[in-house]
Amino acid sequence: MTTATHSKNFYRLETFLQSQTGRAIGDFKMIEDGDTVMVCLSGGKDSYTLLSVLMALQKRAPIRFKLIAMNLDQKQPGFPEHVLPEYLKSTGVEYVIVEADTYSIVKEKVPEGKTTCSLCSRLRRGVIYRTAKELGANKIALGHHRDDIVQTFFLNMFFGGKMKSMPPKLATDDGQHIVIRPLAYCPEKDIAAYARAMEFPIIPCNLCGSQENLQRKKVAEMLQDWERQNPGRIDNIFAALRNVVPSHLADTDLFDFNGLATGLAKVDEASLFGDSTFSQQPLVFTGNVESNRMEFVRFERPAAPAPQAAEPPAAEAGMDRVAG
Repeated sequence: MTTATHSKNFYRLETFLQSQTGRAIGDFKMIEDGDTVMVCLSGGKDSYTLLSVLMALQKRAPIRFKLIAMNLDQKQPGFPEHVLPEYLKSTGVEYVIVEADTYSIVKEKVPEGKTTCSLCSRLRRGVIYRTAKELGANKIALGHHRDDIVQTFFLNMFFGGKMKSMPPKLATDDGQHIVIRPLAYCPEKDIAAYARAMEFPIIPCNLCGSQENLQRKKVAEMLQDWERQNPGRIDNIFAALRNVVPSHLADTDLFDFNGLATGLAKVDEASLFGDSTFSQQPLVFTGNVESNRMEFVRFERPAAPAPQAAEPPAAEAGMDRVAG
């Protein structure tokens, strides 16, 4: 670690990441007392940060849970097999290295120049779920962060026609494990800064890292361009994913539009007319109807009457004597 790890800026960054991670864990009840959490470690900045933050939170958490770091060695040519075991030994965390030659399968099945991510992800998931079962881990922690979640939302919308993203927490298809994303509230730029300061031994992914035209990278560039033009844009998009109003979308499976009738539904009328930011003075119908004209006027609420002054204490005392 560099001297940056001892600076005030670093401690603020570390505290922020731990705080955001702890808040996500609490909001989605990701980790509970007695859990065994398998932390998937790829050798990238995100998973290193995830493990580091979870280990820090584990020391002061009001509950007891176990961490097991897991790395999947996919047998990529030139993969530095010694890096992760050496790093994990230095941390003292329990860990396991899983060897599975998914690389040759991907290269065999996917034509040259095509995106390998989909098949690679499916193969990895299968190995990860089986490993969690063998280790007795009921939770599987992945290193996806806030930016990954927002990017996935746009990928699904642009190319899949769905409003769908990466959930911070989900059950596996067989129902045997819960997948959690504790970094869901953490911006990528802060994770990258933390990883640089910690000098994690980053291992690049040579299997897909050279595919510069991946759609995810294009979406990431689009979002970063928006962020440069309007700082805070990604924050707002992520906030929107946590503040969904089904009645103002168009999915009939999520909201019963057919069942709407007058007097039965309370609708945010301001948003229907394009004004969802500023409050308006209420307008009332005057009852005047002329040829092709109706009139509404501003309704001014009458001022509340002034409170009556309390009777003087002497009078109260006199009344007490009379009552007595």
